[in-house]
Amino acid sequence: MSKNKFGFGPIETPDTPKRKREVGPMGAAVREAAGSLAESTESLVEQRRQNASDAKEWRRAQGEGRVLVEIALGDIQTDALPRDRLDLDAVAASDEMEELKTSIRERGQKEPIEVFAVAGGYQLKKGWRRLTALRQLYKETADDRFAHAVARVDDGAVNRIDLYIDMVEENVIREDLTFAEMAQVAIIAAREEGQAAADLVSRIYASLHKMKRSYIRSFVFLLDELDTALKFPKAVARNLGVEVARRLQGAPDLAPALRADLAEAETAEEQTAILRRFADGTAQTPRKPQAEKSVKYEFHVGSTKVTARKGECRILSEVDFSSVDRKRLQHAIEAFEAALNR
Repeated sequence: MSKNKFGFGPIETPDTPKRKREVGPMGAAVREAAGSLAESTESLVEQRRQNASDAKEWRRAQGEGRVLVEIALGDIQTDALPRDRLDLDAVAASDEMEELKTSIRERGQKEPIEVFAVAGGYQLKKGWRRLTALRQLYKETADDRFAHAVARVDDGAVNRIDLYIDMVEENVIREDLTFAEMAQVAIIAAREEGQAAADLVSRIYASLHKMKRSYIRSFVFLLDELDTALKFPKAVARNLGVEVARRLQGAPDLAPALRADLAEAETAEEQTAILRRFADGTAQTPRKPQAEKSVKYEFHVGSTKVTARKGECRILSEVDFSSVDRKRLQHAIEAFEAALNR
């Protein structure tokens, strides 16, 4: 050991062991509580963040009509938009309606209707058949299962034409609408908007092929031109309606005579026969003055209906005349003429 100038060296001391510091019970409890608090706080912050995100997504979904709610049937009105069917009473009493009711009775309402909010309740946008089936079931059974409709709710901020588009798209996809029904929607929408119905066809039926839109425009013209004289618009076949419209467009002076003839039709079959004669150019035109109008009378022979007027004898029967042998039918007509000449 080296010595300093005073003759002594550093004092030697034994190595002092380091004090072992252990966490006592109280410290351990404090540390554990602090860790749990930090973990709980972090979890709570994350939960609040997730709740805020969920709430924002829910509000967005609600605004977009993706949230389903239950609405009392009495709170849903159906008079804001005209339905795209011309004979709703017949649809309500049809076999298809009974089938839908059976499905809802056994399995519940699987597809929601669509409504939009108005003052004091809701107005129907889509799902007239489902809503009607629920109303009939509730009236028949008084079962609370049918007292509410599952619905998507629109806030109603879109314009009327968009509502028409939403309404018809569902039925167009099913492809069970007649061209007269589709034309009727365009006509009613045009009256509300103060626009030409033919122009609205492209907007309301934008998803259809342009040829189908052309057919609808023909029926728009046909319904506008013939109005109430066309008593059975749904019975007008596509090709026949288009041909009649084309001929009327080329010869508008023939419309009064056609309306007068159609006004006398009592059945859809009679109406079809009149339209077909007009399309073929075999109808009498121009129509004679009222003073010279021929006398008309009708009678039945069994189930066969006979309508007689000047220059015409119309026979409506359940017999399929196209299945009768041509020579046999010709002999019958010859015998008919011979009997008349006697």
